Amino acid sequence: MASRKENPNTKSVVFSQFKKMLLLLETPLKAAGFTVLRLDGAMTVKKRTQVISDFGKPELTGPVVLRASLKASGAGINLTAASRVYLFEPWWNPAVEEQAMDRIHRIGQKQEVKMIRMIARNSIEERVLELQQKKKNLANEAFKRRRGKDQREFNVEDVIALVSL
Repeated sequence: MASRKENPNTKSVVFSQFKKMLLLLETPLKAAGFTVLRLDGAMTVKKRTQVISDFGKPELTGPVVLRASLKASGAGINLTAASRVYLFEPWWNPAVEEQAMDRIHRIGQKQEVKMIRMIARNSIEERVLELQQKKKNLANEAFKRRRGKDQREFNVEDVIALVSL
């Protein structure tokens, strides 16, 4: 988590796709002196709204960590109180991660935001990152304008490769 020496009131968001991981993080974070909040899809809309509101309150001082589900942190959520983002494991679709990151990088963000990915070497997560990159490259290729001899049709094999990653 962010160094308390750097800024003792830093607010961080930890994204995970697994609710179990969000729950496992609670005890060690509390033991380290962090105020801990959780946001996941199993919560009622009212409870999620309250957690988001609490996280954004300036009077909530000290190091604060919001543990958030990638999928529950989608459209309409503003987490600009955070200046640190930790992504525990990559999602196979990079757009889901980008949407979650956009909750912190919004109009009104006044702080520099640092993003940290937690990826172990030779792991499934490392392989997912490779697949994400291939998917991005294929999508970029699909929308690139070509002229002359470089121009070619986007064929069935290209579509299959794009959706099967």
